[in-house]
This record gives sequence, C-alpha cells and structure tokens, in this order.
Amino acid sequence: MAEIGIGILGGGYMGKAHAVAMSSVGAIFDTALKPRLEMVCATTPASAERYRAAYGFARATDDWRVLVSDPQVEAVVIATPQETHREIAEAAFKLGKPVFCEKPLGASLEDSAAMVAAAQAAGVVNMVGFNYIRTPASQFARKLIADGEIGDITWFRGEHTEDFYADPQAPATWRTTGMANGTMGDLAPHMINGALALMGPITCLIGTHETVHHTRPGGEVTNDDHAQMMCRFENGAMGQMYFSRVSTGRKMGYAYEISGTKGAIRFDQEDQNALWLYRMEGPEATRGFTKILTGPAHPDYAPFCQGPGHGTGYQDQIIIEAKDFLEAIAAGKPLWPTFHDGHEVNRVIAATLASADAGTWIDIDKF
Repeated sequence: MAEIGIGILGGGYMGKAHAVAMSSVGAIFDTALKPRLEMVCATTPASAERYRAAYGFARATDDWRVLVSDPQVEAVVIATPQETHREIAEAAFKLGKPVFCEKPLGASLEDSAAMVAAAQAAGVVNMVGFNYIRTPASQFARKLIADGEIGDITWFRGEHTEDFYADPQAPATWRTTGMANGTMGDLAPHMINGALALMGPITCLIGTHETVHHTRPGGEVTNDDHAQMMCRFENGAMGQMYFSRVSTGRKMGYAYEISGTKGAIRFDQEDQNALWLYRMEGPEATRGFTKILTGPAHPDYAPFCQGPGHGTGYQDQIIIEAKDFLEAIAAGKPLWPTFHDGHEVNRVIAATLASADAGTWIDIDKF
C-alpha cells in the first residue's frame, strides 16, 4: 500500500471532518493509497499548531502557499471560505497536485469556471465535496432510477431546510453577510447537486429568494434566508426545490420525492438510513410505500458495518468522499463529482439569482 501525503487547508468544522476521514479511510475501505496527514493550514500559527496536535498532522503552517508547495504534500484538500478556493486550487494544479475542494466551488460562477479550466489544463484529479448524495440510501436511489425501476421520471421535489437562523434573535455572523454565504450559496448547492445527480441536467427555471429577518443582534443581514425555484429537467420532468435556514423544526432537511410512471421514491436525510420505495404492482388494496433500511446490500455500506439497519452517519459520508478521492488518484481518472459538476451547480445558482432579479423564466444555457 503506497502512502500519499495529504495537506488540508482549514482546521475547523470541515477541516476536522476531512482529517478524521483521511485518518480512517484506509482501514475502512482498504484503499490502494494510504493517506498520511502531512500538513494542516489555519489562519494563525497557534490555531494551526492546535489542529496539528489534535488531528495528528506531522506539520502545521499559517500560510497556504507553504502547504501547497511542500513536496511532501501530494494531494490538497480545500476546506476554507469560498473566496479562497480559486487561488489555492490554481496554485496546486500548476504543481500537478490533485485537489479536493469543499462546496460551493469558489465564490462566483467566474471562479468555478476558472477552476474547471485550470483542472483541465493540468490534467490532474479534481473533486468537489457534495457529501449528502453519497449516503448508501441516495446512492441506491440513483441506481433504482438509472435501472428504470420506477419508470420514466415525471416529477421531482427537493429541499434543503434547516433552522439554525429561525430565531430572529440569533446574532449576525459571517453567514449573514454576502450572497455567497446566504442560503443560495450555502445550503442550495447540496440539493441542486442532488437533483442533477438523480434527475440529470436542468434546462430552465424560475426562482426567487428572500431575507426574512433583515436585522439581527450585531448587524444587518445582507443575504437570503430562504429561496425556491420551479424548473424543467432535460428528461422532460417538472421539478421544484426549496432551500431555507429559517425552516423552524428542520435540522437536516435534505429531502426529495421522485415520481415515475411505474413507482416513486422518497428520502429524508433526518432518517438517512431509510429509503421509501413505491412500486405500481399488485392489487391496489395492498400497494404502499415500502421502507427500505440500508445494509450491506447497498452501496458503500458494508465496509462500515455488517448489520442491516444499523446505519451510517455524517462522518461516514466524508469517509466515502475520501475513498472516492483516493481511488480517483490511484486510477489517474476523475470520479464524480468533479469540478465540472461543481460548476454546473453554480450555473443553476446563477440562473436562479438572475431569474429572481428579472422575475421570469431563465434558460440555463445562458450561463
């Protein structure tokens, strides 16, 4: 098993998740490449050293350029704010290093387009972090749809709803400043990516967004609290999506419903180890949704647990991402979702914002 030196930029919430994933992925999935936590980067020397000691990195720095250029850092994980993504990724690609970047890809459509171009020019592995679609249940949903188990798809409804800003007295933070940090920049990318993965490309849409609480203790709110869209998919199906950080009572509302000519699928991330499947079979009196508990028969479940229904969790999704990234590096070939897929999500977001401004339907191919 060959070792590969991993450098992670950012040691906070997602930086920690990726460090834990890289520490354990080789044992869980028996990957051909064994990650070595080589260097972590944070905003100050003190915080960088704290993360180094806590997560088990060999070294620490407060300068991202030092990490990216270090010869013992052979692959880079970007878990820093969106506005830093482009410069870091472009520098890593110039050195021929594979890059995993947290969503959303860059702080703008221009950023993500440039990052895709840099990745293609370098010809190295690149991946963007959309973890929720990687649950065994959602991977199985993708397979059911691809295999035609619920027939021709006619309708999609998706949401990503949480309530961490439902309380108007919750204080203003960096999350309440700038559209890149609002609901369309923060939560919407996950469900849009999920919709594209399950349904295929979106051709046109109409959307709107809104700030519910314009002021909070400590400052003004300059971005969106919730947003919605109606859309048409390339396969002809109609769709609608809703995104919110003020959806009272919802903690992890990454959920979707899909209707087909032979059946239907339902999923809710708050019960992430279950998928609901309806088949239009048998007498009407006995038809109904069947609750399928994930187990070793479903994608990427067995390496974690041999017991059906025992379940996987949030950190396991990040470990699956790490496995995919390492497999792509070992094979020298891209695995979904690449930077291109992240850019496609950004195109939908840009179209939604433009539609909200214009108050009309927008074709995606304009972006």
